[in-house]
Amino acid sequence: MNSLYLQLTCILLVSTTAWISSANSQERNEPPILKVPHCDDFEVTGNGESEAWKLATWTPLARRSTAKHEYDSRFKMLYSDTGVYVLFDGIDQQLTATMNDDFLDLWNEDVYECFFWTDQRHTVYFEYEISPLGFELPIIIPNFEGRFLGWRPWHYDGDRKIRKRVSATGGKNASMAKVNGWSAEVFIPYTLLQPLQNVPPNPGGRWRANFYRVDYDNQQVSQWEWAPVGRSFHEFQKFGTLEFQ
Repeated sequence: MNSLYLQLTCILLVSTTAWISSANSQERNEPPILKVPHCDDFEVTGNGESEAWKLATWTPLARRSTAKHEYDSRFKMLYSDTGVYVLFDGIDQQLTATMNDDFLDLWNEDVYECFFWTDQRHTVYFEYEISPLGFELPIIIPNFEGRFLGWRPWHYDGDRKIRKRVSATGGKNASMAKVNGWSAEVFIPYTLLQPLQNVPPNPGGRWRANFYRVDYDNQQVSQWEWAPVGRSFHEFQKFGTLEFQ
């Protein structure tokens, strides 16, 4: 009887361990969730000096497998009654940025990016990119079975205009400057996101989203991501989830 009991106990322990291991593995493969604190509106400075940022914690961006540079990258996010705030920060050695206008192909040089898919009923989302020189690319993306092209905002001024600032540490905030890192801080008003649905978000509401970085030091490309995707940053089905507090 004792031998049979011992055998059954061992089988139960092995089965339980396997189930826990499987559950943990599934959990690791699930898209991440970020709780976004609410805040009062404030002015962006480019380096996160506002007291409001103390409400949020840093979330790391993971280096993609093909990355050539072992730089740390991270971001924070807040939301107010009028829009969302994003703060990016990362180690760098050189600001590979030569483009001197908005709405260019900024992803071909150093850049931070965020994507907001506000309503999963529609395969349309907002993409924002910002360079170390402060130039930006705000576009709406209709994505139909992997076929997509960005559309520029119309009447992009007044209360529809994004507020953004950038800053560098260890060097000048200038094209090809040697630095220790750079940051970008942006405020995206809900008025710009019209007519996307589920905007503005309510407390307890959710958006799907992703955050990225691309760097080109020494003519080698490195990429970072929050929610893991495949070859394209536009694999929105794999985006993480924002939970608005």
